[in-house]
Amino acid sequence: MKRADLSAVEAHVARVEAATGVQVVVALIDKADTYLELPWRAFALGAALGAFATVIVDKLSMSWSTFGTLATAAATLGVGAAFAVAAMLAPPFARLFLRDIRRNAEVRQYAQSLFLRRELFATRARNAVLLLVARFERKVEILPDVGLHDRVTSAEWSRAITKMKPALADERYADAFRDGLEAIEALLIGKGIVRQADAADELPNRPIVERGARE
Repeated sequence: MKRADLSAVEAHVARVEAATGVQVVVALIDKADTYLELPWRAFALGAALGAFATVIVDKLSMSWSTFGTLATAAATLGVGAAFAVAAMLAPPFARLFLRDIRRNAEVRQYAQSLFLRRELFATRARNAVLLLVARFERKVEILPDVGLHDRVTSAEWSRAITKMKPALADERYADAFRDGLEAIEALLIGKGIVRQADAADELPNRPIVERGARE
């Protein structure tokens, strides 16, 4: 995000906290895990398609034994290698090989790790909320502290995430955070969660931006 976008999100976080007293932290990461298996899965598919293509070409050819063993191996490995490289360089292609259960688990685990690393649990009322967006996985994770567990359900947090999806689909991250923060504010106020007179700003409002997992 641009500096102006970061400032706008920071100001919006401050407004939500001023209205609800809940300590909101937003984070944008590039990738929750390295996913080393994705190029290999792409290679396997490419190799299979390359081998299949050589068989089809051979069958359709008028000549006998068009492809020898060496040519077949070259086509198989060449297509496999091309798929593997594409998976390393093109995130949309790599995501085709990422299973939902793996993606969800890695983003959740990264959010939990960040929550601990940044000591978001250190608020007096244990009322921090982490709103994390993972670029590569195209996934949002909302992680509330224990002080909010009995007041807001997982389904209610999920509705806030749903509000962010249109902007995220276009990679408009500042707009997505705005939509998410507005939904969270409305949700908390609807639950009767408002700022108390003695509430303090205990956590930084500036968005956290991290590369996340590194290759």
